[in-house]
Amino acid sequence: MVTAVYPGSFDPATYGHLDVISRASLCFDRVVVGVLHNSAKSPLFSVEERVNILKEAVKDLTNVEVKAFDGLSVNFARENGAQVIIRGLRAVTDFEYELQMAQTNRVLAPDVDTVFLTTSLEYAYLSSTIMKEVACFGGDIRKFAPEGITEALLKKIQEK
Repeated sequence: MVTAVYPGSFDPATYGHLDVISRASLCFDRVVVGVLHNSAKSPLFSVEERVNILKEAVKDLTNVEVKAFDGLSVNFARENGAQVIIRGLRAVTDFEYELQMAQTNRVLAPDVDTVFLTTSLEYAYLSSTIMKEVACFGGDIRKFAPEGITEALLKKIQEK
């Protein structure tokens, strides 16, 4: 059984993230989505909120789990018995950073490989940052994420 982890901040998740998760679920026996708790950043949503939002968004994917984590992705991979770390690529600009991280992870954990999945072309422009910015200025974000995620984002922005 091959287990893969897909770590990220997912603040909040977009259709691009969900595309990678869905496609990874077809490639691997088990996919664990790791929602990063990074004390150095100030995310819009708490780690618990992001986990709950993602769990709802992927509930139909029976081989996908969502968990919070902090620290190194390779340690999260090992804790979950994963042989693979999944990273999504939107554009060439993502590749240089992601390659450097993959090579670093390979040094830290030679038994864990990184697999890159390119986001489907229709989501290549999309990021959590863009979605939050559009939402803050009253733009229509329904094309960026499922209703549960967009509603949570709009509610969170209203609270701020």
